[in-house]
Amino acid sequence: MRIYLDNAATTPLNREVFLAMEPYFFENFGNPSSSHHHGRGAKVAIAHARGIIADLLNSSPDQIVFTSGGSEADNTAILSGIRSNGIRLAITSAFEHHAVLHTLQALEKNGEINLVYLQHDAAGNLSLPHLEKLLSTNEKAFVSLMHGNNEIGNLNDISEIGACCKRYGAVFHSDTVQSMGQYRYDTPDLKADFLVGSAHKFHGPKGVGFLYRSTKQTLYPLINGGAQEQKQRAGTENVTGIVGLAKALEISYRNRDVAQRHLIQLKERLIYKLKERVAEVTFNGNSANTALSLNSVLSVSLPDPQNGIDLLSYLDQQQISVSGGSACNSHSGAGSHVLTALGPQFGRSTVRFSFSRYNTEEEIDYAVEKLAKCYVGTGKGVFTEEFSL
Repeated sequence: MRIYLDNAATTPLNREVFLAMEPYFFENFGNPSSSHHHGRGAKVAIAHARGIIADLLNSSPDQIVFTSGGSEADNTAILSGIRSNGIRLAITSAFEHHAVLHTLQALEKNGEINLVYLQHDAAGNLSLPHLEKLLSTNEKAFVSLMHGNNEIGNLNDISEIGACCKRYGAVFHSDTVQSMGQYRYDTPDLKADFLVGSAHKFHGPKGVGFLYRSTKQTLYPLINGGAQEQKQRAGTENVTGIVGLAKALEISYRNRDVAQRHLIQLKERLIYKLKERVAEVTFNGNSANTALSLNSVLSVSLPDPQNGIDLLSYLDQQQISVSGGSACNSHSGAGSHVLTALGPQFGRSTVRFSFSRYNTEEEIDYAVEKLAKCYVGTGKGVFTEEFSL
C-alpha cells in the first residue's frame, strides 16, 4: 500500500467529479463556440459551471474567467491589475508562490514597477502595520498576498488586508490556490479584487482553474485569438475540465466542515506522534498551530538522520509520498525560497506533510513509524514500544 501525503502538490480526483466529467469526453464533446447542437450543449455546460462557482463565491458569472490553472490566473491578475490601473508600486511578501514572485520580479526588471516586500517575523507572520505605512505614504499600489502558504501553511488575514487596501485605494490580489475549497469566500465582504482557484488542489482535474475579478477591474488577456471567455482568454475552453472544476468546488463547499474536522484530527495526531518519536523535531512557520495555518499542511524540521540518509528518498522507498516543500521546485536544486526567507536551517532536513479527506490515522501512524527509524542510535529519537493519544 502506498501512502500519499503530498496533497498540497495535487489531490486525487474525486470519483463523483470524474462521473460528472465523463459525458463531456464521449457524448457532449462539442466545441462551445460552434452554433450547432453539439456546440450549444458544451456552451450550456460551461455557463452552468460558471454559475455554480459564482454562487459559491457570492459573485456574478461575468466575474469568473476560466484558465489553464492557478499560474495563468495569477499572471493574468497581476499584469491586468498593474497595467490597467497604471500602477508603479507593487507590494508582496517573500513567501509567495513563484507564479506571483517571478511575474512581479519580471515587471520590476523591465522597469514597470517598484517592488517592495513586507516585513515579517521569524515564523513568517507578515507585518500589517508595515503594509499600512506603505499604502498611506505612497501613490496607488498593487498588493499581492496569498491566503494560505503552500509550503508552511501560514494563513494571512486577507479580510484585514483587503479592508486596508480598500482604505487606501490599492488593488488587492490574493493567490488563493492552496486555500480554495477549504475556506468559504464571500467576495463582497472580502474586498479582494482578484482571487484564484486551481481544480487539482481540491480533488478536481489538472489543467484547469479560474480567476475571480471584481467589477472594477479590467482584464488584459495573456492569450489572444478568439472571443472565448468574454474576450478575456482566447482558446477553445476545456469543457470537461471546467465541468470537473465546478463539481469539485461544489463538493468541497458541501463537505467542508466535516473535511476540516478530519484534517485537524490528522494534523494534531501527526504533531503528537512526531514529538513522541523524534526528540529534536520542530515545526516551520505557524504550521503546528491549527488556528494560524492550513489544516492540510504540516512543515516539519528534523535533525539530519543517521548515515546521511535522504529523508524524502527513504520515505518514498517506504511507500510514503511526501515533499520537502513546493512540488514546483522539487527538481530545481535551488531549495525552498519560503524556508530561506524564514532563516537558516543549519543541520536540518525538512519534510512537508499535507493531507486530504482520504487520508487516515493509520497512514499517519505508519509514516511516523518509518520516519522514526531514521534516528535509531543517534540520540535524537524517543522510542517506546507502544504509545497512544
